[in-house]
Amino acid sequence: MKTRITELFGIEHPVIQGGMHHVGFAELAAAVSNAGGLGMITGLTQKSAKDLANEIARCKEMTDKPFGVNLTFLPGLSVPDYPGYIQSIIDGGVKIVETAGRSPQQYMAQLKEAGIKVIHKCTSVRHALKAQSIGCDAVSVDGFECGGHPGEDDIPNMILLPRAAEELTIPFVASGGMGNAQQLVAALALGAEGINMGTRFIVTEEAPVHQNVKDAILAASELDTRLVMRPLRNTERVLTNDAVEKMIEIETEKGSNTSFEDVMPYVAGVYPKVMSGGEMDAGAWSCGMVAGLIHDQPTCDELVKRIVTDAEGIIRDRLVGLVG
Repeated sequence: MKTRITELFGIEHPVIQGGMHHVGFAELAAAVSNAGGLGMITGLTQKSAKDLANEIARCKEMTDKPFGVNLTFLPGLSVPDYPGYIQSIIDGGVKIVETAGRSPQQYMAQLKEAGIKVIHKCTSVRHALKAQSIGCDAVSVDGFECGGHPGEDDIPNMILLPRAAEELTIPFVASGGMGNAQQLVAALALGAEGINMGTRFIVTEEAPVHQNVKDAILAASELDTRLVMRPLRNTERVLTNDAVEKMIEIETEKGSNTSFEDVMPYVAGVYPKVMSGGEMDAGAWSCGMVAGLIHDQPTCDELVKRIVTDAEGIIRDRLVGLVG
């Protein structure tokens, strides 16, 4: 299946593994890329630029296919060593970077001079247009269904994707709630050039997370995610657990007076405890509504090939027949 995204990134299938904190290690990125998709190492999961360089080298030992690095640009007083991380990406020969969070504008010149293609994750059309205007090669359009941060507009993909198609000239992929062949076909019909999957890739054999995490997602339905940190305008979609429900109680009680200090015990330092330690009630951790569509734990190769093969079958055997 060829699209503008497969051509842009030199990959076989229009399926991207999004960056995920304490999930996007070399093992998963290499497995997705070896399956013909585009794997992503999560840059800020690595504690330093040197650690990222080592992780890139590890990934190169496992695949000779294209893979990328996710860099999330965070606000705050304690800013990560972004120039150092970018230099590690350049020195490692990585040619694709997925950016998220704040605009990557101040780093675009350095990335483009190194011949790196940039795909920026956006939760609104206005942000996607800004990414296009500063020279991003593609965008990942993140609908309200997504795990993690869906923005504050609450626009689901059935509206967001065709709106992006109306406005953008650069290629974009559909992100948020993506996990099967039907959704790939729908995304293509709505104007996207492929899909970006996060939560779905957590429940694969190669994802280097505790089995408790995979089992929790397998047991969940589409009704089992919650939105937290809304009063802080830093909304995050997470899988429900006792800690999350307590967090929601605090936010409901305090309303607009909620402070980050109020919720810090439920979000600070949570990811290693959950993803590596399997402590499922340690706090809030990102999970998309697509959990309701996840029913098995395949290898990345099985998953990617199944999605693409079944999508081609839907187009050929059902959709073409509707207009025949």
